[in-house]
Amino acid sequence: MIAAIVPNLTKTNADQATQAIVQVLRCLGVTVRVESSIHQSLPNLDAEFCEDFFDMIATCDVVIAVGGDGTIIHAAKHAAFASKPILGVNAGRLGFVAGLELNQLHRLRHLLDGDYKVEQRMMLEIYLKSEGYSKPYYALNEAVVSRGSKTHILDFEVSYNGNNLCQYRADGLIVATPTGSTAYSLSAGGPVVEPAMRCLLLTPICPHSLFTRPVVFGEDSTLHIQAASNGQSEIFLTLDGELAIPVTEEECIRFQASSRSVSLIDLKHQTFYEVVNEKLSERRA
Repeated sequence: MIAAIVPNLTKTNADQATQAIVQVLRCLGVTVRVESSIHQSLPNLDAEFCEDFFDMIATCDVVIAVGGDGTIIHAAKHAAFASKPILGVNAGRLGFVAGLELNQLHRLRHLLDGDYKVEQRMMLEIYLKSEGYSKPYYALNEAVVSRGSKTHILDFEVSYNGNNLCQYRADGLIVATPTGSTAYSLSAGGPVVEPAMRCLLLTPICPHSLFTRPVVFGEDSTLHIQAASNGQSEIFLTLDGELAIPVTEEECIRFQASSRSVSLIDLKHQTFYEVVNEKLSERRA
């Protein structure tokens, strides 16, 4: 087996965690590869250092991301494009999409004996009208259309499968996957949705209305969103909190379920609701 390790070394103890993971895998006879950019931070790592990140992902059997949810989500999209399964090891705070905690590294042996689950997680596919709806962007958690800082509230027009649906006045709108239902959408008042489902969640951010509610759409739905500010606000499309794209008032954005999916490895043997209760209890603490 060949494992590609993708660590976020800015996380506290992520370097020690990476070394521990590599040590366990090497004792199991696994070939470990990491990107050459981390050689300076971990020069004595018992791994092959690769110059080409994309080739490293394409030629491995499993991707292991070490960090928080952001790190795992970023690596998961690369893994999905290469049709590789990914295991997230939580070195962050919550780790909703992590399949292993740092105190469970002994369970890495189950990667070789097959004693694990693989969950297929839906991704969003997003297109911009200005690009002729031809260039896809992807999100595993959510895509957010929102105003810039210190600017005015936005007016949104939302259409569903080509038909006008509703209008919102809000700071922004979140289009989330079931995986993203426990992220930004949850903080904005959206529902918790079991990640095995395939649907789109529309959740307003600070809506200027007493009766605005989140809406859940089926997986075959197509949403179009257009935002207006009368020239008083910047408008951004943000994908999984890592890519922010400026959009104009004339811009229409299309959202749909992607045919691609992320294969998340779970070594915890916990149900989704056990994980939610555990992680949200940690948040309250």
